[in-house]
Amino acid sequence: MNATVVGGGLAGSEAAWALAERGIRVTLQEMRPGTGTPAHQTDRLAELVCSNSFKSVDLTNAHGLLKAELRALGSLLLPCADETRVPAGTALAVDRELFSQAVHQRITAHPNITLVRQEVADLPSPGVVATGPLTSDRLTQAMVARLGSSALAFYDAIAPVVSADALDHSLLYPLSRYGKGDGDDYLNAPMDADTYHRFIDALLAADQFEGHAFDAVPYFEGCLPVEEMARRGRETLRFGPMKPVGLADPRTGREPHAVVQLRREDRAGQMWNLVGFQTRLRIPEQQRVFRMIPGLETAEFLRFGSIHRNSYLNSPACLGPGLTARDDNRLFFAGQITGVEGYTESLGTGLMAGINLARTLQGLPAAIPPATTMLGGLYRYLREADPRHFQPMNANFGLLDPLPGKAKKDRKKELLVERAQGDFTAWCEESEIVPGGHARALLHHEGTKNTKDHEETSGVSPRL
Repeated sequence: MNATVVGGGLAGSEAAWALAERGIRVTLQEMRPGTGTPAHQTDRLAELVCSNSFKSVDLTNAHGLLKAELRALGSLLLPCADETRVPAGTALAVDRELFSQAVHQRITAHPNITLVRQEVADLPSPGVVATGPLTSDRLTQAMVARLGSSALAFYDAIAPVVSADALDHSLLYPLSRYGKGDGDDYLNAPMDADTYHRFIDALLAADQFEGHAFDAVPYFEGCLPVEEMARRGRETLRFGPMKPVGLADPRTGREPHAVVQLRREDRAGQMWNLVGFQTRLRIPEQQRVFRMIPGLETAEFLRFGSIHRNSYLNSPACLGPGLTARDDNRLFFAGQITGVEGYTESLGTGLMAGINLARTLQGLPAAIPPATTMLGGLYRYLREADPRHFQPMNANFGLLDPLPGKAKKDRKKELLVERAQGDFTAWCEESEIVPGGHARALLHHEGTKNTKDHEETSGVSPRL
């Protein structure tokens, strides 16, 4: 059996390896160096073009839990990251040159993988498309023709998402503008005039992130950074995303001077989006300034805001549950093109695409972990998010099914991790992706290793 993987980044490399390890002969198509991108510097596979960090390995961190699940599934890239790791506390940071060399050597040495240096203009079947945010124009046109003109976004304007648990609900009130829609779809943070002007002052003084040259695209008027709107006039935000019209506070019967709306991001109401607050502020500045909003003083940020050039699919609108084309269950999509943010999330969808394409070719159904696991929660978001407001997402605990009953706040993440590990092991065994005992051993090993890392770097022993 044969398959094609388009794109030699993190997701494509992981997909090719997963297929090859399952006996599928893979043609891995990579357009570099013949066709370059504004971001890449080498012709190697799995080149890291932004940060050198895969984020935390601590199991009580969402990214640490996701890594444990991917290791249990047989990830290629995470062991390569371990081998090329550089000191960074509990973060898995790597020497980017050594990392891409390690991945490149393993991929090109695999007897079932043939690397072809050629730009692709057609969607493969059976195959995996993992071309990332800098997909070539010709392949982009093929995706638009196949999936529809509304399937692709070319400009990524992301607003922060905060956890419901850390909001002060006594300072917020639920209400849709003019009372339209369900009353609990939005939460509103009212500001009086003094609070509003202090907020504007902080916003104007905050430090802004300046990205790569390929990231410097002109702003669209429809998705201006919130700080750019503030620079256009102190009242601009009051006539834009902070407009109080139609949002009278039911506790006073009056419209506030300004209001910040939070929109429900998931069915369970665990994640809330700051409407219209796309931003280029640096992460510490986002935390400092946005915590000045009433009710958000101790906000936990599940996703930080950003604006950059990006091409990604509106996955809930145009892809099937396993991130397949709706008219072809042998055409999978993976990586940032699907609307995930982050290295680990990208390689995770690549790994799942490779596993599930192999299953499909063997006559088995695609298998997706339950939404009580980090990988399953991410896939659930890509399937069920509101297509009208879909934005890329990174791993966070708000993606998981809520725990039954009330859990103490200081124990919540531990309980979510315990449940995720048990459910992931059971899913591996039931789906026969990997033996349950093997998955359980790897999940346990990750936890032990993470504990050791944490103790060495912080001197504090975590509970897990």
